Amino acid sequence: MGISNLFVAGGIVMWPLLAFSIIAIALIIERIAFWARINRRQGRVVRDVLNLYRKDNVVGAIDKLKQNADLPMARIFLAALELEQPNPEEFRLALESEAQAEIPQLKRFNTIFDTIISLSPLLGLLGTVLGLINSFASLNLGDLGGTQTVGVTSGISEALVSTASGLVVAIFTLFFANTFRGLYQRQAALIQEYGGQMELLYRRRYEQQERTYAPTR
Repeated sequence: MGISNLFVAGGIVMWPLLAFSIIAIALIIERIAFWARINRRQGRVVRDVLNLYRKDNVVGAIDKLKQNADLPMARIFLAALELEQPNPEEFRLALESEAQAEIPQLKRFNTIFDTIISLSPLLGLLGTVLGLINSFASLNLGDLGGTQTVGVTSGISEALVSTASGLVVAIFTLFFANTFRGLYQRQAALIQEYGGQMELLYRRRYEQQERTYAPTR
């Protein structure tokens, strides 16, 4: 069955299902590119920045972060490192605040994915119901053994195309949506891990400076 035949068989609900599938594919491609960039570069950048900071090369660490400001962890670290002589508590709050600000970007399009996953099967079911109504409306009860019965059977079969199409769109979108949720949860754990490492390094550096400049009695 060709694409045009599928649309004829599925009825009017095939058009919103087509729109849902196009939107889903476009957003999935954007999310794949987003997560591929993060997974490919972020771990290496964070390790380099932490090593530079351990060696007291704060300027080098900040420059490295600015060169990779398109990464969530780079923006989180920059928000704290660019503060003017913060105490450890202020440094921690800056890390946490920027981490919270990054969450909408990491969870972007989740609501749209959920909407497509929920509505696609319902639209498919609606198409089936409409197809069945049309099929039985054309049935002549006085000709149950004639050609109209064959037409009703064919109509029922064709009406199921909309349900199958809705399920395909929902299943396809659900697979990628769950994958992106897993990537988000992993990223949230890494933000806590990397943020804790940076906070610990800053606390040690801050306490060392406090001891160095403390007045002697």
